[in-house]
Amino acid sequence: MDAKFLSEFKEIEKGIWDLPKSYKLGMRVPLRIVATEKLLKEMDDGAVQQGINVSQLPGIVGASLMMPDAHWGYGFPIGGVAAFDLKTGILSPGGIGFDINCGMRLLTTNLTEEEVRPRIVQIVNELFDAVPTGVGGSGIIRLSKKEFKDVMVKGAAWAVEKGLGWKEDVLHIEEEGSIKEADPEAVSDRAIARGINQLGTLGSGNHYLEVQKVETIFDQNLADELGILQRGQVVVMIHCGSRGFGHQVGTDYLNTFEPAMKKYAIIVPDRQLACMPISSPEGKEYFAAMAAAANNAFCNRQVIAHKVREVFAHVFGKSAEDLEMDLVYDVAHNIAKVEKFQIPNSKSQINSISKKSKTKTVEVMVHRKGASRSYPNQPVILGGSMETGSYLLMGTEGAMQKTFGSTAHGSGRTMSRTQAKREVRGEDLQKKMKKHGIYVKSASFSGLAEEAGFAYKDINEVVTALSTADTSQPVASFKPLGNIKG
Repeated sequence: MDAKFLSEFKEIEKGIWDLPKSYKLGMRVPLRIVATEKLLKEMDDGAVQQGINVSQLPGIVGASLMMPDAHWGYGFPIGGVAAFDLKTGILSPGGIGFDINCGMRLLTTNLTEEEVRPRIVQIVNELFDAVPTGVGGSGIIRLSKKEFKDVMVKGAAWAVEKGLGWKEDVLHIEEEGSIKEADPEAVSDRAIARGINQLGTLGSGNHYLEVQKVETIFDQNLADELGILQRGQVVVMIHCGSRGFGHQVGTDYLNTFEPAMKKYAIIVPDRQLACMPISSPEGKEYFAAMAAAANNAFCNRQVIAHKVREVFAHVFGKSAEDLEMDLVYDVAHNIAKVEKFQIPNSKSQINSISKKSKTKTVEVMVHRKGASRSYPNQPVILGGSMETGSYLLMGTEGAMQKTFGSTAHGSGRTMSRTQAKREVRGEDLQKKMKKHGIYVKSASFSGLAEEAGFAYKDINEVVTALSTADTSQPVASFKPLGNIKG
Protein backbone atom coordinates (compact mmCIF):
# COMPACT_ATOMS: atom_id res chain seq x y z
CA MET A 1 0.00 0.00 0.00
CA ASP A 2 1.19 3.49 -0.78
CA ALA A 3 2.52 5.36 2.24
CA LYS A 4 -0.10 8.10 1.81
CA PHE A 5 -2.83 5.53 2.47
CA LEU A 6 -0.98 3.56 5.10
CA SER A 7 -0.21 6.52 7.35
CA GLU A 8 -3.90 7.43 7.52
CA PHE A 9 -5.07 4.04 8.82
CA LYS A 10 -5.53 3.56 12.56
CA GLU A 11 -5.86 0.18 14.30
CA ILE A 12 -9.17 0.62 16.13
CA GLU A 13 -8.91 -2.84 17.67
CA LYS A 14 -6.61 -5.80 17.17
CA GLY A 15 -6.57 -6.72 13.50
CA ILE A 16 -9.04 -4.05 12.36
CA TRP A 17 -7.87 -0.83 10.67
CA ASP A 18 -9.91 2.28 9.87
CA LEU A 19 -9.46 5.02 7.30
CA PRO A 20 -11.79 7.73 8.69
CA LYS A 21 -14.55 9.19 6.55
CA SER A 22 -12.91 12.58 6.95
CA TYR A 23 -10.08 11.32 4.73
CA LYS A 24 -11.93 12.27 1.56
CA LEU A 25 -14.90 14.48 0.75
CA GLY A 26 -17.88 12.31 -0.12
CA MET A 27 -17.07 9.37 2.15
CA ARG A 28 -20.25 8.58 4.11
CA VAL A 29 -18.59 5.97 6.34
CA PRO A 30 -15.01 4.84 7.11
CA LEU A 31 -13.09 2.30 5.09
CA ARG A 32 -12.41 -0.61 7.44
CA ILE A 33 -9.88 -3.37 6.67
CA VAL A 34 -9.44 -6.68 8.50
CA ALA A 35 -5.72 -7.49 8.23
CA THR A 36 -2.44 -8.15 9.91
CA GLU A 37 0.00 -5.26 9.66
CA LYS A 38 1.87 -7.22 6.98
CA LEU A 39 -1.24 -7.75 4.84
CA LEU A 40 -2.29 -4.13 5.27
CA LYS A 41 1.08 -2.91 4.00
CA GLU A 42 0.83 -5.26 1.02
CA MET A 43 -2.77 -4.29 0.10
CA ASP A 44 -2.82 -2.91 -3.46
CA ASP A 45 -3.71 0.75 -3.90
CA GLY A 46 -6.35 0.01 -6.54
CA ALA A 47 -8.34 -2.13 -4.11
CA VAL A 48 -8.04 0.51 -1.37
CA GLN A 49 -9.32 3.19 -3.76
CA GLN A 50 -12.24 0.94 -4.66
CA GLY A 51 -13.03 0.54 -0.96
CA ILE A 52 -13.07 4.34 -0.63
CA ASN A 53 -15.39 4.57 -3.63
CA VAL A 54 -17.80 2.09 -2.03
CA SER A 55 -17.89 4.24 1.12
CA GLN A 56 -19.49 6.99 -0.97
CA LEU A 57 -22.51 4.98 -2.13
CA PRO A 58 -26.02 6.04 -1.01
CA GLY A 59 -27.41 4.40 2.12
CA ILE A 60 -24.24 2.58 3.17
CA VAL A 61 -24.27 1.59 6.85
CA GLY A 62 -21.39 1.18 9.30
CA ALA A 63 -18.32 1.00 7.07
CA SER A 64 -17.01 -0.02 3.69
CA LEU A 65 -15.30 -3.29 4.59
CA MET A 66 -12.35 -5.16 3.10
CA MET A 67 -11.28 -8.65 4.14
CA PRO A 68 -7.59 -9.70 4.41
CA ASP A 69 -7.74 -11.43 1.00
CA ALA A 70 -8.97 -8.24 -0.71
CA HIS A 71 -7.57 -7.20 -4.09
CA TRP A 72 -8.60 -5.11 -7.07
CA GLY A 73 -11.84 -6.10 -8.82
CA TYR A 74 -14.69 -4.69 -10.88
CA GLY A 75 -16.33 -1.80 -9.02
CA PHE A 76 -16.03 -3.25 -5.51
CA PRO A 77 -12.73 -4.76 -4.44
CA ILE A 78 -12.79 -8.54 -4.40
CA GLY A 79 -12.98 -9.25 -0.69
CA GLY A 80 -15.30 -6.27 -0.22
CA VAL A 81 -18.38 -6.16 2.01
CA ALA A 82 -20.96 -3.39 2.34
CA ALA A 83 -24.39 -3.19 3.97
CA PHE A 84 -27.09 -0.79 2.80
CA ASP A 85 -30.22 0.58 4.42
CA LEU A 86 -33.28 -0.94 2.73
CA LYS A 87 -35.00 2.45 2.31
CA THR A 88 -32.11 4.68 1.26
CA GLY A 89 -29.57 2.16 0.01
CA ILE A 90 -28.70 0.63 -3.33
CA LEU A 91 -28.02 -2.63 -5.13
CA SER A 92 -24.91 -2.75 -7.30
CA PRO A 93 -23.97 -5.65 -9.59
CA GLY A 94 -20.36 -4.51 -9.17
CA GLY A 95 -20.73 -5.28 -5.46
CA ILE A 96 -21.73 -8.87 -6.15
CA GLY A 97 -19.63 -9.85 -9.13
CA PHE A 98 -20.33 -11.41 -12.49
CA ASP A 99 -20.00 -15.01 -11.29
CA ILE A 100 -23.01 -14.74 -9.01
CA ASN A 101 -22.79 -17.15 -6.05
CA CYS A 102 -19.35 -18.36 -6.84
CA GLY A 103 -18.90 -20.45 -3.69
CA MET A 104 -17.28 -23.33 -1.85
CA ARG A 105 -18.48 -26.83 -0.94
CA LEU A 106 -16.70 -29.39 1.25
CA LEU A 107 -17.34 -33.16 1.36
CA THR A 108 -15.85 -35.61 3.85
CA THR A 109 -14.83 -39.23 3.31
CA ASN A 110 -13.72 -41.98 5.70
CA LEU A 111 -10.72 -42.65 3.46
CA THR A 112 -7.12 -41.91 4.40
CA GLU A 113 -4.21 -40.51 2.42
CA GLU A 114 -2.63 -43.98 2.42
CA GLU A 115 -5.72 -45.39 0.68
CA VAL A 116 -6.18 -42.54 -1.79
CA ARG A 117 -2.67 -41.55 -2.87
CA PRO A 118 -1.98 -44.78 -4.86
CA ARG A 119 -5.19 -44.12 -6.82
CA ILE A 120 -4.99 -40.34 -7.13
CA VAL A 121 -4.21 -40.37 -10.86
CA GLN A 122 -7.25 -42.55 -11.54
CA ILE A 123 -9.45 -40.41 -9.28
CA VAL A 124 -8.39 -37.13 -10.88
CA ASN A 125 -8.71 -38.52 -14.41
CA GLU A 126 -12.21 -39.83 -13.71
CA LEU A 127 -13.24 -36.56 -12.07
CA PHE A 128 -11.94 -34.70 -15.11
CA ASP A 129 -14.09 -36.91 -17.35
CA ALA A 130 -17.17 -36.64 -15.12
CA VAL A 131 -17.13 -32.87 -14.51
CA PRO A 132 -16.66 -30.74 -17.65
CA THR A 133 -14.17 -27.88 -17.25
CA GLY A 134 -13.03 -24.85 -19.22
CA VAL A 135 -14.60 -21.79 -20.80
CA GLY A 136 -18.08 -22.47 -22.17
CA GLY A 137 -18.06 -26.12 -21.11
CA SER A 138 -21.41 -27.93 -21.30
CA GLY A 139 -22.69 -30.60 -18.94
CA ILE A 140 -24.47 -33.85 -19.68
CA ILE A 141 -27.77 -32.62 -18.19
CA ARG A 142 -30.13 -31.34 -20.86
CA LEU A 143 -33.01 -29.17 -19.67
CA SER A 144 -36.07 -27.66 -21.23
CA LYS A 145 -36.62 -23.94 -20.62
CA LYS A 146 -39.33 -24.82 -18.08
CA GLU A 147 -37.01 -27.21 -16.23
CA PHE A 148 -34.26 -24.58 -16.13
CA LYS A 149 -36.68 -22.10 -14.61
CA ASP A 150 -37.47 -24.70 -11.95
CA VAL A 151 -33.73 -24.83 -11.18
CA MET A 152 -33.73 -21.04 -10.78
CA VAL A 153 -36.47 -21.26 -8.17
CA LYS A 154 -35.57 -24.47 -6.30
CA GLY A 155 -31.77 -24.36 -6.39
CA ALA A 156 -30.02 -27.38 -4.86
CA ALA A 157 -33.37 -28.98 -3.96
CA TRP A 158 -34.07 -29.45 -7.67
CA ALA A 159 -31.05 -31.71 -8.01
CA VAL A 160 -31.92 -33.67 -4.88
CA GLU A 161 -35.46 -34.21 -6.20
CA LYS A 162 -33.92 -35.65 -9.38
CA GLY A 163 -31.80 -38.11 -7.40
CA LEU A 164 -28.62 -36.04 -7.72
CA GLY A 165 -27.94 -35.80 -4.01
CA TRP A 166 -29.13 -36.75 -0.53
CA LYS A 167 -32.13 -35.12 1.10
CA GLU A 168 -30.01 -34.04 4.09
CA ASP A 169 -27.61 -32.14 1.80
CA VAL A 170 -29.84 -29.06 1.67
CA LEU A 171 -29.64 -28.74 5.46
CA HIS A 172 -25.92 -28.02 5.11
CA ILE A 173 -26.14 -25.28 2.48
CA GLU A 174 -26.40 -21.54 3.04
CA GLU A 175 -30.10 -20.58 2.73
CA GLU A 176 -30.70 -24.35 2.33
CA GLY A 177 -29.62 -23.90 -1.28
CA SER A 178 -32.42 -21.60 -2.40
CA ILE A 179 -32.98 -17.85 -2.13
CA LYS A 180 -36.75 -17.40 -2.01
CA GLU A 181 -36.99 -14.11 -3.94
CA ALA A 182 -35.82 -15.66 -7.22
CA ASP A 183 -37.99 -14.90 -10.27
CA PRO A 184 -37.11 -16.49 -13.63
CA GLU A 185 -39.16 -13.82 -15.41
CA ALA A 186 -36.48 -11.28 -14.45
CA VAL A 187 -33.88 -13.27 -16.41
CA SER A 188 -33.18 -12.54 -20.08
CA ASP A 189 -33.46 -15.11 -22.85
CA ARG A 190 -29.76 -14.60 -23.56
CA ALA A 191 -28.85 -15.50 -19.98
CA ILE A 192 -31.02 -18.61 -20.20
CA ALA A 193 -29.36 -19.62 -23.48
CA ARG A 194 -25.89 -19.28 -21.90
CA GLY A 195 -26.76 -21.26 -18.78
CA ILE A 196 -29.24 -23.92 -19.78
CA ASN A 197 -26.60 -26.53 -20.68
CA GLN A 198 -23.96 -25.70 -18.05
CA LEU A 199 -25.37 -27.49 -15.02
CA GLY A 200 -22.76 -29.77 -13.46
CA THR A 201 -19.76 -27.94 -14.97
CA LEU A 202 -16.75 -26.39 -13.28
CA GLY A 203 -15.82 -23.54 -15.60
CA SER A 204 -12.43 -21.85 -15.76
CA GLY A 205 -10.30 -19.30 -13.92
CA ASN A 206 -9.72 -20.03 -10.25
CA HIS A 207 -12.47 -22.65 -10.08
CA TYR A 208 -11.37 -26.12 -9.07
CA LEU A 209 -12.32 -29.52 -7.75
CA GLU A 210 -9.68 -30.71 -5.30
CA VAL A 211 -8.96 -33.92 -3.41
CA GLN A 212 -7.28 -32.98 -0.12
CA LYS A 213 -5.94 -34.47 3.07
CA VAL A 214 -6.47 -33.09 6.56
CA GLU A 215 -3.18 -31.46 7.57
CA THR A 216 -3.86 -29.90 10.97
CA ILE A 217 -6.83 -29.90 13.36
CA PHE A 218 -7.01 -26.77 15.52
CA ASP A 219 -10.25 -27.51 17.40
CA GLN A 220 -10.90 -31.25 17.72
CA ASN A 221 -14.36 -30.89 19.26
CA LEU A 222 -15.62 -28.67 16.45
CA ALA A 223 -13.85 -30.80 13.86
CA ASP A 224 -15.53 -33.96 15.20
CA GLU A 225 -18.94 -32.29 14.91
CA LEU A 226 -18.22 -31.50 11.26
CA GLY A 227 -16.90 -34.96 10.38
CA ILE A 228 -13.21 -33.99 10.32
CA LEU A 229 -11.85 -36.76 12.52
CA GLN A 230 -8.10 -37.16 12.06
CA ARG A 231 -4.97 -36.06 10.25
CA GLY A 232 -4.60 -37.72 6.87
CA GLN A 233 -8.37 -38.03 6.35
CA VAL A 234 -9.36 -37.30 2.75
CA VAL A 235 -11.89 -34.61 1.86
CA VAL A 236 -13.07 -33.03 -1.40
CA MET A 237 -13.45 -29.29 -2.00
CA ILE A 238 -15.47 -27.73 -4.84
CA HIS A 239 -15.13 -24.11 -5.97
CA CYS A 240 -17.41 -22.81 -8.73
CA GLY A 241 -20.49 -20.69 -9.37
CA SER A 242 -23.24 -19.81 -11.85
CA ARG A 243 -20.99 -19.83 -14.92
CA GLY A 244 -22.11 -17.90 -18.04
CA PHE A 245 -25.63 -17.63 -16.68
CA GLY A 246 -24.66 -15.40 -13.77
CA HIS A 247 -22.23 -13.43 -15.93
CA GLN A 248 -25.01 -12.58 -18.37
CA VAL A 249 -27.39 -11.56 -15.57
CA GLY A 250 -24.76 -9.16 -14.24
CA THR A 251 -24.03 -7.79 -17.71
CA ASP A 252 -27.71 -7.30 -18.52
CA TYR A 253 -28.43 -5.27 -15.41
CA LEU A 254 -25.23 -3.22 -15.50
CA ASN A 255 -26.22 -2.11 -18.98
CA THR A 256 -29.65 -1.14 -17.61
CA PHE A 257 -28.48 0.53 -14.41
CA GLU A 258 -25.87 2.91 -15.81
CA PRO A 259 -28.25 5.07 -17.90
CA ALA A 260 -31.09 4.71 -15.35
CA MET A 261 -29.11 6.28 -12.47
CA LYS A 262 -30.05 9.76 -13.72
CA LYS A 263 -33.68 8.94 -13.04
CA TYR A 264 -32.88 8.57 -9.33
CA ALA A 265 -30.26 11.36 -9.22
CA ILE A 266 -27.56 8.83 -8.26
CA ILE A 267 -23.94 9.82 -8.90
CA VAL A 268 -21.18 7.26 -8.31
CA PRO A 269 -17.40 7.82 -8.22
CA ASP A 270 -16.82 4.94 -10.64
CA ARG A 271 -19.13 3.87 -13.46
CA GLN A 272 -18.42 0.24 -12.50
CA LEU A 273 -20.47 0.95 -9.35
CA ALA A 274 -23.65 1.55 -11.37
CA CYS A 275 -26.55 0.88 -9.02
CA MET A 276 -30.26 1.27 -8.35
CA PRO A 277 -32.23 1.95 -5.17
CA ILE A 278 -33.10 -1.32 -3.44
CA SER A 279 -36.75 -0.29 -3.33
CA SER A 280 -36.93 0.72 -7.01
CA PRO A 281 -38.58 -1.47 -9.69
CA GLU A 282 -35.18 -1.90 -11.35
CA GLY A 283 -33.53 -2.84 -8.07
CA LYS A 284 -36.20 -5.38 -7.23
CA GLU A 285 -35.99 -6.93 -10.68
CA TYR A 286 -32.20 -7.28 -10.48
CA PHE A 287 -32.43 -8.85 -7.03
CA ALA A 288 -34.91 -11.42 -8.37
CA ALA A 289 -32.61 -12.23 -11.30
CA MET A 290 -29.53 -12.38 -9.06
CA ALA A 291 -31.34 -14.79 -6.74
CA ALA A 292 -32.21 -16.99 -9.73
CA ALA A 293 -28.55 -17.09 -10.74
CA ALA A 294 -27.51 -17.81 -7.14
CA ASN A 295 -29.93 -20.74 -6.98
CA ASN A 296 -28.50 -22.05 -10.25
CA ALA A 297 -25.03 -21.99 -8.66
CA PHE A 298 -26.24 -23.89 -5.58
CA CYS A 299 -27.70 -26.50 -7.93
CA ASN A 300 -24.54 -26.59 -10.03
CA ARG A 301 -22.38 -27.44 -7.00
CA GLN A 302 -24.95 -30.04 -5.92
CA VAL A 303 -24.74 -31.81 -9.29
CA ILE A 304 -20.93 -31.71 -9.21
CA ALA A 305 -20.94 -33.17 -5.70
CA HIS A 306 -23.13 -36.01 -6.97
CA LYS A 307 -20.61 -36.71 -9.73
CA VAL A 308 -17.78 -36.69 -7.17
CA ARG A 309 -19.62 -39.26 -5.08
CA GLU A 310 -20.13 -41.44 -8.16
CA VAL A 311 -16.45 -41.31 -9.07
CA PHE A 312 -15.27 -42.25 -5.57
CA ALA A 313 -17.85 -45.05 -5.41
CA HIS A 314 -16.57 -46.43 -8.71
CA VAL A 315 -12.87 -46.18 -7.80
CA PHE A 316 -13.23 -47.76 -4.35
CA GLY A 317 -16.05 -50.21 -5.09
CA LYS A 318 -18.22 -48.91 -2.25
CA SER A 319 -21.28 -46.69 -2.11
CA ALA A 320 -20.89 -43.00 -1.34
CA GLU A 321 -22.87 -43.69 1.85
CA ASP A 322 -20.37 -46.37 2.91
CA LEU A 323 -17.55 -43.92 2.17
CA GLU A 324 -19.34 -41.37 4.39
CA MET A 325 -19.19 -38.66 1.74
CA ASP A 326 -21.21 -36.19 3.77
CA LEU A 327 -21.62 -32.52 2.98
CA VAL A 328 -19.92 -30.38 5.63
CA TYR A 329 -21.22 -27.10 4.21
CA ASP A 330 -21.77 -25.07 1.05
CA VAL A 331 -21.15 -21.34 1.47
CA ALA A 332 -21.69 -18.57 -1.07
CA HIS A 333 -19.54 -15.63 -1.97
CA ASN A 334 -20.46 -13.08 -4.67
CA ILE A 335 -23.98 -12.48 -3.42
CA ALA A 336 -26.31 -9.92 -1.84
CA LYS A 337 -28.96 -10.77 0.75
CA VAL A 338 -31.25 -9.08 3.25
CA GLU A 339 -30.01 -9.90 6.77
CA LYS A 340 -30.57 -8.65 10.32
CA PHE A 341 -27.88 -7.13 12.55
CA GLN A 342 -27.39 -5.08 15.66
CA ILE A 343 -25.95 -1.61 15.00
CA PRO A 344 -25.40 1.42 17.29
CA ASN A 345 -28.58 3.34 17.95
CA SER A 346 -27.12 6.82 18.10
CA LYS A 347 -25.86 8.63 15.03
CA SER A 348 -22.65 9.45 16.86
CA GLN A 349 -21.82 5.73 17.05
CA ILE A 350 -22.98 4.63 13.60
CA ASN A 351 -19.39 4.12 12.38
CA SER A 352 -18.42 1.83 15.27
CA ILE A 353 -20.55 -1.27 14.84
CA SER A 354 -18.42 -3.32 17.22
CA LYS A 355 -19.87 -1.47 20.21
CA LYS A 356 -22.63 -3.52 21.79
CA SER A 357 -24.28 -0.77 23.87
CA LYS A 358 -27.24 1.25 22.64
CA THR A 359 -27.87 -0.98 19.64
CA LYS A 360 -30.91 -1.61 17.53
CA THR A 361 -31.86 -4.41 15.15
CA VAL A 362 -31.90 -3.42 11.49
CA GLU A 363 -32.44 -5.19 8.20
CA VAL A 364 -29.82 -4.34 5.60
CA MET A 365 -28.86 -5.48 2.12
CA VAL A 366 -25.41 -7.03 2.55
CA HIS A 367 -23.19 -7.18 -0.53
CA ARG A 368 -20.43 -9.80 -0.26
CA LYS A 369 -18.04 -9.86 -3.19
CA GLY A 370 -15.35 -12.46 -2.75
CA ALA A 371 -16.40 -12.72 0.89
CA SER A 372 -18.18 -15.45 2.86
CA ARG A 373 -20.97 -15.34 5.41
CA SER A 374 -19.61 -15.97 8.91
CA TYR A 375 -22.46 -16.60 11.36
CA PRO A 376 -21.89 -18.17 14.80
CA ASN A 377 -21.68 -21.99 14.54
CA GLN A 378 -21.68 -21.85 10.73
CA PRO A 379 -18.77 -23.46 8.86
CA VAL A 380 -16.66 -21.22 6.63
CA ILE A 381 -14.64 -22.73 3.77
CA LEU A 382 -11.52 -20.79 2.85
CA GLY A 383 -10.04 -21.89 -0.45
CA GLY A 384 -6.32 -21.49 -1.02
CA SER A 385 -4.16 -21.93 -4.09
CA MET A 386 -3.81 -25.36 -5.66
CA GLU A 387 -0.21 -25.54 -4.37
CA THR A 388 -0.61 -24.40 -0.78
CA GLY A 389 -3.84 -25.73 0.76
CA SER A 390 -7.12 -24.55 2.27
CA TYR A 391 -8.92 -24.08 5.59
CA LEU A 392 -12.16 -24.89 7.35
CA LEU A 393 -13.16 -22.23 9.87
CA MET A 394 -16.15 -21.48 12.08
CA GLY A 395 -18.15 -18.28 12.06
CA THR A 396 -18.21 -16.11 15.18
CA GLU A 397 -20.28 -13.63 17.11
CA GLY A 398 -17.38 -11.24 16.53
CA ALA A 399 -18.20 -11.19 12.81
CA MET A 400 -21.80 -10.28 13.62
CA GLN A 401 -20.60 -7.29 15.60
CA LYS A 402 -17.74 -6.16 13.37
CA THR A 403 -18.21 -7.18 9.73
CA PHE A 404 -21.93 -7.78 9.17
CA GLY A 405 -21.44 -11.51 9.62
CA SER A 406 -18.71 -11.70 6.98
CA THR A 407 -15.20 -13.07 6.55
CA ALA A 408 -12.70 -13.86 3.80
CA HIS A 409 -13.33 -16.36 1.01
CA GLY A 410 -9.80 -17.39 0.08
CA SER A 411 -6.19 -16.30 -0.01
CA GLY A 412 -6.60 -13.51 -2.58
CA ARG A 413 -4.46 -12.73 -5.61
CA THR A 414 -1.20 -10.78 -5.46
CA MET A 415 -0.76 -10.45 -9.22
CA SER A 416 -2.82 -10.53 -12.39
CA ARG A 417 -3.38 -13.70 -14.36
CA THR A 418 -1.40 -12.17 -17.22
CA GLN A 419 1.59 -11.56 -14.95
CA ALA A 420 1.40 -15.11 -13.56
CA LYS A 421 1.60 -16.50 -17.09
CA ARG A 422 4.73 -14.42 -17.67
CA GLU A 423 6.30 -15.96 -14.57
CA VAL A 424 5.70 -19.66 -15.28
CA ARG A 425 4.69 -22.07 -18.04
CA GLY A 426 1.71 -24.30 -17.29
CA GLU A 427 3.58 -27.43 -18.39
CA ASP A 428 6.44 -26.66 -15.99
CA LEU A 429 4.05 -25.93 -13.14
CA GLN A 430 2.26 -29.24 -13.66
CA LYS A 431 5.56 -31.13 -13.49
CA LYS A 432 6.66 -29.22 -10.39
CA MET A 433 3.38 -29.98 -8.60
CA LYS A 434 3.64 -33.66 -9.50
CA LYS A 435 7.10 -33.77 -7.90
CA HIS A 436 5.55 -32.31 -4.76
CA GLY A 437 2.89 -35.03 -4.66
CA ILE A 438 0.01 -33.09 -6.27
CA TYR A 439 -1.50 -34.48 -9.47
CA VAL A 440 -3.33 -31.79 -11.41
CA LYS A 441 -5.24 -31.95 -14.66
CA SER A 442 -6.43 -28.83 -16.47
CA ALA A 443 -8.34 -27.92 -19.61
CA SER A 444 -5.43 -25.67 -20.61
CA PHE A 445 -1.82 -25.09 -19.56
CA SER A 446 -2.43 -21.36 -19.85
CA GLY A 447 -5.23 -21.55 -17.29
CA LEU A 448 -3.02 -23.64 -15.04
CA ALA A 449 -0.23 -21.03 -15.08
CA GLU A 450 -2.69 -18.31 -14.04
CA GLU A 451 -3.34 -20.15 -10.78
CA ALA A 452 0.24 -20.72 -9.62
CA GLY A 453 0.66 -20.55 -5.86
CA PHE A 454 2.97 -17.54 -5.98
CA ALA A 455 0.13 -15.49 -7.52
CA TYR A 456 -1.75 -15.64 -4.20
CA LYS A 457 -1.33 -14.24 -0.71
CA ASP A 458 -0.12 -16.43 2.14
CA ILE A 459 -3.30 -18.16 3.29
CA ASN A 460 -1.84 -18.73 6.76
CA GLU A 461 -1.42 -14.96 7.15
CA VAL A 462 -5.01 -14.46 6.02
CA VAL A 463 -6.25 -16.93 8.64
CA THR A 464 -4.14 -15.19 11.29
CA ALA A 465 -5.85 -11.91 10.41
CA LEU A 466 -9.32 -13.47 10.62
CA SER A 467 -8.68 -15.17 13.96
CA THR A 468 -7.02 -12.08 15.45
CA ALA A 469 -10.01 -9.93 14.53
CA ASP A 470 -12.36 -12.80 15.57
CA THR A 471 -14.37 -12.77 12.35
CA SER A 472 -13.88 -16.56 12.07
CA GLN A 473 -11.73 -19.13 13.83
CA PRO A 474 -9.76 -22.04 12.29
CA VAL A 475 -11.00 -25.60 12.72
CA ALA A 476 -8.75 -27.53 10.31
CA SER A 477 -6.35 -27.06 7.42
CA PHE A 478 -6.02 -29.19 4.28
CA LYS A 479 -3.29 -29.94 1.74
CA PRO A 480 -3.99 -30.91 -1.89
CA LEU A 481 -3.42 -34.40 -3.28
CA GLY A 482 -5.08 -33.94 -6.67
CA ASN A 483 -6.88 -31.20 -8.56
CA ILE A 484 -8.86 -30.56 -11.72
CA LYS A 485 -9.08 -27.06 -13.16
CA GLY A 486 -10.65 -25.33 -16.12
